[in-house]
Amino acid sequence: MLKKAGIFAVALLLALPLAANAQFQMGDREFSLSGTGSSDNDFDTTNFNLQFSVGYFFSEVLEGLIRQDVEISARDNAKDNWGGSTALVVDFYMPFLEVWNPFIGAALGYSYGDDREETFFAGPEIGLKWFANTTTFIQGLVQYQWLFDDGNDIDNNFNDGRFLYGLGIGFIF
Repeated sequence: MLKKAGIFAVALLLALPLAANAQFQMGDREFSLSGTGSSDNDFDTTNFNLQFSVGYFFSEVLEGLIRQDVEISARDNAKDNWGGSTALVVDFYMPFLEVWNPFIGAALGYSYGDDREETFFAGPEIGLKWFANTTTFIQGLVQYQWLFDDGNDIDNNFNDGRFLYGLGIGFIF
């Protein structure tokens, strides 16, 4: 049984590069969408997060994006809250296979909302896009953000940051 599962896994990995031949071109545009949700065990507090981004490829390996997050927190015995963030992002791609496109980048943005201190953030990100066909991809993303009110806070707040994780779908057009 274990041998058959191993053979299946190897065959699947070998077939993945055949799924799509997707390479970015200068002038390509991208739209991506991801979302998350969570609730406590009694469903008294429920949180939703929707993230979308619009990007433009300045070359085959360099993309600029605008990323928007919208968060809603619904609570039974308290006021509902919303929050969001807007960021400018630059990503550098390292396409080593036709369907796998890893990238590294940096983001600079602003976080705002009802139940949070409004602040700037900056940080690196790393991710991977897997293309199902030439225009549709699944994206995984990890970003570290450190928060600051002005330039003097950047060095002091680096260790007080946060990690963000995302999984979504995107389209090249």
